[in-house]
Amino acid sequence: MASARVMTTNTTTSSFFSRGSFLGFNHNHIESHFNTVIFKRKAPLSKRSLFSCRAIHNPQELLTKEEGQFETLDYRVFFHDNSGKKVSPWHDIPLHLGDGIFNFIVEIPKQSSAKMEVATDEAHTPIKQDTKKGKLRYYPYNINWNYGLFPQTWEDPSLANSEVEGALGDNDPVDVVEIGDARGKIGEIVKVKPLAALAMIDEGELDWKIVAISLDDPRASLVNDVDDVEKHFPGTLTAIRDWFRDYKIPDGKPANKFGLGNKAVNKDYALKVITETNESWAKLVKRSVPSGELSLL
Repeated sequence: MASARVMTTNTTTSSFFSRGSFLGFNHNHIESHFNTVIFKRKAPLSKRSLFSCRAIHNPQELLTKEEGQFETLDYRVFFHDNSGKKVSPWHDIPLHLGDGIFNFIVEIPKQSSAKMEVATDEAHTPIKQDTKKGKLRYYPYNINWNYGLFPQTWEDPSLANSEVEGALGDNDPVDVVEIGDARGKIGEIVKVKPLAALAMIDEGELDWKIVAISLDDPRASLVNDVDDVEKHFPGTLTAIRDWFRDYKIPDGKPANKFGLGNKAVNKDYALKVITETNESWAKLVKRSVPSGELSLL
């Protein structure tokens, strides 16, 4: 019988949903799909609207529950609200918290190698370890930063990005590389601010890497854009690019490529990526675009 452990993850989602005027929601723009309500934000970010949902029902905190043993095929980390109802870390956690702050969900803690990811094709999209040919996947070496996703984002595989060699989206939420000092935990929700973006092209698919920092990091106040990262975290942007460029080489695959001049672009561009992929997610959950095998629960 699968073992289970319960972990408490503190978050601020209750304040996000408890005030109807927060972020300037326009309640004349409500579209309902099953149990998800989409709100259109009046005040634009990067001159575009952001979308969110209210499926969490104002929890004070979220609980993460592990099922199965870590590093087995059965291992899952599910998210629950205070009533015990399962919620999706991809769909049901708000992306934007206002003032340029976003929720980041840790999938892979820094200094670990098990390739954990949100199971986008399973109900409630728990976190699991990725597999290939029925075997658990690992990076060939530890990743040096906390790695995970922005909720309520999606890289649409039908959209070709004219700025990045016409590459199509990779059909996943947007990836985040968090560069702070603290080591995260699987399923932890961290408030971050974006700093830069790398346009990785993985076997022809566009796989954005947003570089961000936890607000709790001692150096968070010092870094607000790509140039600050180089100043206060020297060599980090190059190290991130090189890590993701080379990690498949030990398995006999070619190095990944990067668009946009093979370097990290600034915060404004990162915000543009976040906004566009949030819009794609909104279309996905409203079934304006085909979902294929993706779970919308």
